Amino acid sequence: MTLLIVQTGTAIPAVRRQLGDFAQWFRRGLGLSPRQARGVRVDRGASLPAPGSVAGVIVTGSGAMVTDRLAWSEATARWLRRAIDADIPVLGVCYGHQLLAHAMGGRVGYNPRGREMGTVEIARTRAAHEDALFGSMPDAFAAQATHLQTVLEPPRDAVVLARSSLDSCQAVRFAPRAWGLQFHPEFGAREMGAYIRARDGALADEDFNVPAMLREVRATPQARSVLRRFARLALRG
Repeated sequence: MTLLIVQTGTAIPAVRRQLGDFAQWFRRGLGLSPRQARGVRVDRGASLPAPGSVAGVIVTGSGAMVTDRLAWSEATARWLRRAIDADIPVLGVCYGHQLLAHAMGGRVGYNPRGREMGTVEIARTRAAHEDALFGSMPDAFAAQATHLQTVLEPPRDAVVLARSSLDSCQAVRFAPRAWGLQFHPEFGAREMGAYIRARDGALADEDFNVPAMLREVRATPQARSVLRRFARLALRG
C-alpha cells in the first residue's frame, strides 16, 4: 500500500526548471521514496484508483481555481468524498484544502483580505491541542503561503485548527482522518523565494514590498513536520 499524491497542477515553469515539481517536493517533505508515494496527474486527465487501494492521499496545490468547477476538479472532489467516507487518511494542501472543503459542503472563493504570500505566522486554535496532526505543534509557528482563494465557510462539523492574520482557515479537520492546510508544508525557503521572484510583477502591482518579502523568507520546519506525521498516520494502517 502506497501513499497517493493527487497532483492538481504544476509549479511555475521557471521554478520547476530549477527546483522540480510538486510531487518531488511532497515526497521530500514526507520522507518517502517514489515507491512509497506515487503521483497521479488528475489535471491532465489521469484516472484515480479505488480509494481502498491506497494507504493515504495528499492533494497538491494548483494554478487553477476551485470556483472554476473544471471537470477534472469536480470529479476529483467526488472521489475525495468517497475516500473520506471510506476512512482513508487525506491531506489537502492549498488548492487541495479548498477542494476538500468544496467536496464536503463548504464554500470557497477569493479571499476578501487579498493575496497571502511569503513566510507567514500561523496560530493554532484551542481545538488543535488534541488533534493527531497539530496536537504537538507550538501555539505559533511559521509557514510558507501563496494563494488568492480560500475557504470562506468551512463545512458543517469541520474543525478549524489554525489561522493567520489574513486567513481564518489555515488548517481544518474535515473528518476524523481528513485535513486541509491552506499553507504549504512542502515548500522550503528556496521554493518560497523562487515563487515570490516569479510573481514580483503582480506583487509590485498590488503594492507588496517584494525585497522585504524576500528578506523575511526563512525555513519553516514546524510546518513541514505536519507531512511526516501524516505519513506515519497513513502508513501505519
